[in-house]
Amino acid sequence: MSPVKLTLRCPSRVGQVTADPQPDFSFDDLRGELYSLEEKLKTSTTPFTKTCSRDFPLIKTTKRSSKPFVMGVYEDELQNIFSDGEVVCDQGSNAKRFNCDGCFLSDSEDSDNEATLETRAHLMEDVDLVESSLAQLTYDHLLNTKEEIRNQLGRLETNLTTLNEKSSAAASQIEKYYEARREADRRLDTQYQREIAEGLDKYLTTVQRHHEQISQREERKIRSDAAFEEAKRKEKAMLEEKKRLEKAKAEAEAKAKAEEAMKAAIEAESRAMKEVAEREAVENLKKVDAVQAQETIVGAPTTKPVNSVGQAKGTALDGTNVSRSPGSMVRASRNALTLEQERLQKLKELEEGNQALRLSSNKDFSTHERHIARLIRQIVGTKENVSTKTSQLLKIFMDPLCPQTISIAAFAKKVVSQCESSENAVFACSHVIVLVTSQVPSAMVLLLAEFHRACIYTVPKHIGYSEAAFESKESYYKTLGFREDVDGKMESVKDYLKRLEAYMKLYGALVQTEVPGARNIHGLEEGWAWLARFLNAVPPNIYTATALYAFLQVAGFALCRKYKSQFRKLLNIISDNFLIALRGKENPGLKQIIVQIESYLEDRKFLQEPEGRTLRGSLLSSGMVPESEYTKDSYSRSGNSYFY
Repeated sequence: MSPVKLTLRCPSRVGQVTADPQPDFSFDDLRGELYSLEEKLKTSTTPFTKTCSRDFPLIKTTKRSSKPFVMGVYEDELQNIFSDGEVVCDQGSNAKRFNCDGCFLSDSEDSDNEATLETRAHLMEDVDLVESSLAQLTYDHLLNTKEEIRNQLGRLETNLTTLNEKSSAAASQIEKYYEARREADRRLDTQYQREIAEGLDKYLTTVQRHHEQISQREERKIRSDAAFEEAKRKEKAMLEEKKRLEKAKAEAEAKAKAEEAMKAAIEAESRAMKEVAEREAVENLKKVDAVQAQETIVGAPTTKPVNSVGQAKGTALDGTNVSRSPGSMVRASRNALTLEQERLQKLKELEEGNQALRLSSNKDFSTHERHIARLIRQIVGTKENVSTKTSQLLKIFMDPLCPQTISIAAFAKKVVSQCESSENAVFACSHVIVLVTSQVPSAMVLLLAEFHRACIYTVPKHIGYSEAAFESKESYYKTLGFREDVDGKMESVKDYLKRLEAYMKLYGALVQTEVPGARNIHGLEEGWAWLARFLNAVPPNIYTATALYAFLQVAGFALCRKYKSQFRKLLNIISDNFLIALRGKENPGLKQIIVQIESYLEDRKFLQEPEGRTLRGSLLSSGMVPESEYTKDSYSRSGNSYFY
């Protein structure tokens, strides 16, 4: 009869104690093993926790294990063991009942013998009792441990609460102590700072009183020294003024003598030239028809012989005698020389009066002069700018704090000196000059005098070199207008020509400027006269050629538009006589200026309006004169022709 295998598995370890019996244990051995386990459990320091036995959980649950319950029995005992489909295990007073509805019976050939099955049946009953005991012990131990832990936690919470209360009380006391200390420190600091402030105030008061005493002594000393220096300065100024007046008087006397001598020489030369002209006139009576074919600039025939520029010898285009003899140093029209002398004399008288004003007055007028110079430097080619600068300049002229003569002299001087660095603004500057001089006419005379002083070709005149008249070449160059640098070295010809060109461009821009509502005292008529006198008086050279070309560049357009064919006749004279004379000098330095003049004539640039001549923006006079007077005198003289 083959046995049925019924297997009951128990855990191998419970806590740190091995609880799995050996298969061959007897009941006595198992009992002894249980006693040994109890002793080990009593002496074990590790908390005891019962783990689940093989496939049976400690905690009661309705969930069944997925593993089957296996038990080995013989088939003839099935009726007694599985009566009504249940297995009952007696564990003392407790009974375990197992439902065997799903029990699996096996007829394995490897089943153990009957004696082994009996031994295992008894062993399983004992093992179940051990597990129950172990579970009870574990549960009791767990309850005791939890209770002990609760007691310990309660004691710890009590101790912690007590400790927190003590800490809070101690912290409160410490905070009160710190607050008391801070309050005491604040009181001490306040008292200390008060004492320091009082001491510092006393010290500063003493120092201030001491400094005031020193300052008073210094002020008295400074006033005394200033009074002494002022008296010394006035005495020195009086001596210098006296010397200057004496020197000026001597120079004036010498100049007057030189002028008288020059006038006498010019008169003698005029008489000689007149006699020569009369003799030539008698000889050339047979050429009257040819002479009549050459009209003068006036447009009427003449019976006098003509020279290289189409005029009677010794006679300028304005009808005055011209110094043109080879031995003469000054080459200019007599009218031009007279006007130059008158203008320079007025400028000299005004400068002397201004110097007397400065000496008699303690005021410093240099601020007004610097203001005028700054306004002139700020002039640009817009109508708004020109109008603004004109108004500001006129306002300075009317300032009661500065005499008008000083302001006008400063204006004339700064305008001429500024043209060297503001070439691109010559037309705008000329508009300002016309607008200012239309309100203050005396400024134009001083401005022209400054022009003549800076550049002799604005007269126009030329001074020839003579060893008898000049001590050296440097002295001659100074007379022409050359400047010396700081080291006393004379400037180069290139630098001189650059300045000469700047002066002539501003002068040419001035004579051609016409502003509606403002009268140009030195307008196109004077420009026409300058050109006629220039061609009749000055000899052709690099200086006069540069002056002529600069003048034509800015004034040629306006002269051609007004004088038309008469102006073209002058251009023919330049081409047929002046340029030919320049080429005849065979000077390499003249090549560039000759090419420039030829280009101006051949390209007919006098028909093109110069760049910058028309200012940008609104009309200049719209804000300066009423609308009814806007065009008054603007072109009222355009129908007249002025011939010299």
